[in-house]
Amino acid sequence: MRASEKAYAALRDDIVEWRLAPGTVLAEVEQSERLGVSRTPLREALGRLTAEGLTTPGGRGVVVTDISLEDIDELFELRETLEGKAAALAASRGDTTTFEQLQRELVGAPDLINGNDPARHEYYELVGRLDTAIDAAISNSYLAQAMRSLRVHLVRIRRLAADDAARLTAAAAEHAAIAEAIAAGNPKLAEAATIVHLHRSLSHVKATHASHHKEHHG
Repeated sequence: MRASEKAYAALRDDIVEWRLAPGTVLAEVEQSERLGVSRTPLREALGRLTAEGLTTPGGRGVVVTDISLEDIDELFELRETLEGKAAALAASRGDTTTFEQLQRELVGAPDLINGNDPARHEYYELVGRLDTAIDAAISNSYLAQAMRSLRVHLVRIRRLAADDAARLTAAAAEHAAIAEAIAAGNPKLAEAATIVHLHRSLSHVKATHASHHKEHHG
């Protein structure tokens, strides 16, 4: 792995997982020492993060961007458009068996959520497989690419609201409904199920974000 790749992946992870909080200044000397890379690859990595909107140039160097409630609203407006359309296309073009299988697994997801893995890797991996199956089914690389660039920010937001088993259990049922509508080949239902899911996620994230901000910013 190239040095700039390594630095980029490490910093991106730290930002997405909230180990580097919004407002943190990423000083070149300090970060290049911490990550064991020289200044040039570090600059490349910071350039990529800035292009993705995870960092922004500030007075004293590059700063980790904040996620405001406004940003969250805007992201969800775009998600509704893209993901609603993608689910509808997947229902027209997708392979029934794939989505029936995903639906069965999602119906069983509460076991993964309430199991003994606090990070819930298996659950997130399953949701990731639904995303991937939809991306593959729509066979539209532009739409898939647009959704991928959004997902960076979504993972970051999701971490804010990640620990709530009750919300995840409800979300699993919503994902199952999306998979079911796609498997049934019903574009309108698939789109509606996606919009319901996003609307509920948004309400939950906003409630969590408000209390998270109080903790961090007093």
